[in-house]
Amino acid sequence: MSISTFKIANKLITGHGATETLLEEIERLGVSNPLIVTDEILQQVGVVDQVTSLLKGKSYEVFNGVKPDPELGIVEECSQTFLNGGHDGLIAIGGGSAIDIAKSASAFAPFEGELSELLGTDLVPAKGAPIITLPTTAGTGSEVTNISILSDTEAQLKKGMVSDHLLPDVAIIAPEMTLTMPPSVTAASGVDALVHAIEAYISVHASPITDALAIHAMKMIAKNLPKAYANPDHLEARENMATASLMAGMAFGNAGVGAVHALAYPLGGRYHIAHGVSNALLLPYVMEWNKIACVERFREIATALGENTAGLSDKEAADQAVQAMERLCQEVNIPSGLRSFDIPESAITEMAEDASKIERLLNNNPRKLSKEQIEKIYQSAY
Repeated sequence: MSISTFKIANKLITGHGATETLLEEIERLGVSNPLIVTDEILQQVGVVDQVTSLLKGKSYEVFNGVKPDPELGIVEECSQTFLNGGHDGLIAIGGGSAIDIAKSASAFAPFEGELSELLGTDLVPAKGAPIITLPTTAGTGSEVTNISILSDTEAQLKKGMVSDHLLPDVAIIAPEMTLTMPPSVTAASGVDALVHAIEAYISVHASPITDALAIHAMKMIAKNLPKAYANPDHLEARENMATASLMAGMAFGNAGVGAVHALAYPLGGRYHIAHGVSNALLLPYVMEWNKIACVERFREIATALGENTAGLSDKEAADQAVQAMERLCQEVNIPSGLRSFDIPESAITEMAEDASKIERLLNNNPRKLSKEQIEKIYQSAY
């Protein structure tokens, strides 16, 4: 077996009531004046108050400027707030957008250059202020990864900041934090976690450790996503989805994701389609392309998704994997077809050009893709 590494947040705290450990963790990290990074909606519905009440009078400030598909400018605003307030740590409350902004601000606040200089792989020179993450969605896995995804509005592209210095110090995963998710967000984030697990499992950088995490995450998502979608107050399903998202995050944070994410980035960058939805739109078509390269793995994906593959050839079982994933997306009402988002067919060539440049992700994919082949996948998904 080749040498591999495994990276996650420094400490994981999971389970119902896990938020009660927040003050203890802040004090353990020596943080006296944290900046809370979140969005306006979570502040309005009381989730932020729920967390800040645990700080027991400790000094803090709230930055609520996070938006979906966060732009580079929001990182700059958050970093300035951090510096102006004399803060010494960050607490991210929200989905992947809030967590990615907090991770990026931790890296950028002490940096003397331009934010663009940190975009790419291993360009962050040093660890910034401590980061504690409290995810309110079950999907992105950002609470345990070394990646922040940001939108470059000028280039109309999503770009990654990738560095081990972004790994959070503590990830607190409490199912009660996800109860405010509306069904549409539950569906999109849950399918996002499924994509993470599937792409990690078929990645060329998969390992026995990431395989175990990815397969179990698939099983949990297949069983629990429909329940969490149908009954938002189903705490057991919420807890299982939070755990599955965490496991999928640990899997893809080490094995990487592939062509689904590469092709999804232009949909978010150009048309602001939610990340989970764009992944779900493209997954069946990319799976069709990939299955010839790892048909045995697709058989195992089908089994993990609850399919009976007994007596089937590997190819037939692989077909079942794609069909099972499509049915799950239909159950939770994920929209299908690029045309349903008013994306003009004429945009496909430019999107393919953008996607073909995301080599960081395409290099993880089990089957190589040319620009022309990416265009064909977009056409199939149209």
